[in-house]
Amino acid sequence: MLGLKRIGHILARYTAWILGLMKVLGPWGPFVIAFADSALLGMPVDFIVASYVYQDRRRMLLYVAMASLGSALGSIPLYIIGYLGGEKVLRKRISEERFLKIHQSFERNEFWALMFPGMLPPPMPFKVFVLGAAVFEMRFRDFLFAIFAGRFVRFLVLSVLVIFFGPQIIGHFGGIFKHHWMLLSGAILEAGLILWLLARTRRSKKNAVPPSENGVKTQHSVN
Repeated sequence: MLGLKRIGHILARYTAWILGLMKVLGPWGPFVIAFADSALLGMPVDFIVASYVYQDRRRMLLYVAMASLGSALGSIPLYIIGYLGGEKVLRKRISEERFLKIHQSFERNEFWALMFPGMLPPPMPFKVFVLGAAVFEMRFRDFLFAIFAGRFVRFLVLSVLVIFFGPQIIGHFGGIFKHHWMLLSGAILEAGLILWLLARTRRSKKNAVPPSENGVKTQHSVN
């Protein structure tokens, strides 16, 4: 009983510290907390983003974007560690079988191999994939954008759930994914595929050559 009371007291003080930090940081809170969380420090990012959105839902997209940017920039130190340390840095933390699977996923599509884990809430070991991106020499620009995109989807989904169901949904967010991960993953994949198809269709329309009045494609004369 004394142990449980002590743990409860520690959690209460930690929560009070986080809430006080939010007041000090103001609107920069999601960015700073997400940056610290990605830079090797465990921070309650979901709780912070959800709290800001619940208190001011008009700025939902701003808070989501700031937290996503903080996560991307905060991952840079880990990227440098993985890039300089090479494969041995990653092999020390995971099994050989897991290492090969991550390597294969980056070989198939490095952007999606990093973005998809970035969408998922804890207990997904996202930092392993961040190290993997560096070890397998993913382009730095794509590295930052993949993390930003993945985190943006994650925080956006969480924010929408908080608006509709209240902040108590935070405690169930990881549990919902744990028990319905196939359904949620399929929904995310379907949404991503639809966005990709729309972008491809729009790009093809822009690149299409307009037909002439006779129905024949116009051709530029060559001098």
